Amino acid sequence: MKEKQTYQHPINRYGNKISEEGVVVFDDVRGLPTDEIPFMSPDYVICIGHRGHIDLMYDDYLDYSEQYTVGVIFPNHSLQTVKITNDYLATLISVDTSMLSDPMLQIIEQMRYRYEPHPCVKLNKHQYRKIMNVVEVMRELAQIDIPDRRILQVLQLDLLLRLLNYYRTLRLTEPHVDRRISAQFHNTLAKHFREQREVQFYAQQACLSPKHFSSVIKKETGHTAAYWIHAAIIAEAKMLLHMRRDLSIQEIAFMLGFNEQASFCRYFRRETDLSPSEYRNKK
Repeated sequence: MKEKQTYQHPINRYGNKISEEGVVVFDDVRGLPTDEIPFMSPDYVICIGHRGHIDLMYDDYLDYSEQYTVGVIFPNHSLQTVKITNDYLATLISVDTSMLSDPMLQIIEQMRYRYEPHPCVKLNKHQYRKIMNVVEVMRELAQIDIPDRRILQVLQLDLLLRLLNYYRTLRLTEPHVDRRISAQFHNTLAKHFREQREVQFYAQQACLSPKHFSSVIKKETGHTAAYWIHAAIIAEAKMLLHMRRDLSIQEIAFMLGFNEQASFCRYFRRETDLSPSEYRNKK
């Protein structure tokens, strides 16, 4: 009992580091920053469970964290402890919201589809070890003063998120996984968004009419199928414009399935209020 009273949550002690450094790894986490009232994080948080078990309310949904469980929590969602074991231990990776628009982290918006409605995924031991190997590199980068450390941290975070996305894809066909139509849609979208931008194509893959398919996706994810199609294309475009400066805008347009640069430019401007060249020069 004495240990519980003297324990101070790392976010309560060092929360200012998140805005200062952008990405911070907090170890020895034994619960939520608040126990009696709901906690709502202003930051993007990845929670990796090492041992023990915690039941919590995620908005109005009962969820949990335990050994080999990873939760990806988008900002401004309510969390409250329901029940927790004394041995619960986790690592948190907190990401300042200013990082969410970084072109090198467009994977975050792509993950919103899967993780915002249902944030937790259970890994196996091998997957957990791979994730923790990346986290160890992130810890080391935080301790040393080297040029471009922030960029290296972002690259490690991007790798971590891509691994999580891949591991969750492997589990989406399991019988207990809910939201089966939206899960299938996301997998199909990841494979075909460069050449297929029409809702009808994805509805056909699910053997549903476009109208019924769209209503199911909206119900399961909170956004329309068209929203997710546009989000995938724009996220990829932003990444290519920022990271692949060796490519011309016309080459990027062709890579994303546009027959001509002009149509890509109109599409990009409609979604971002910027032309591709304006976005590239802004960065």
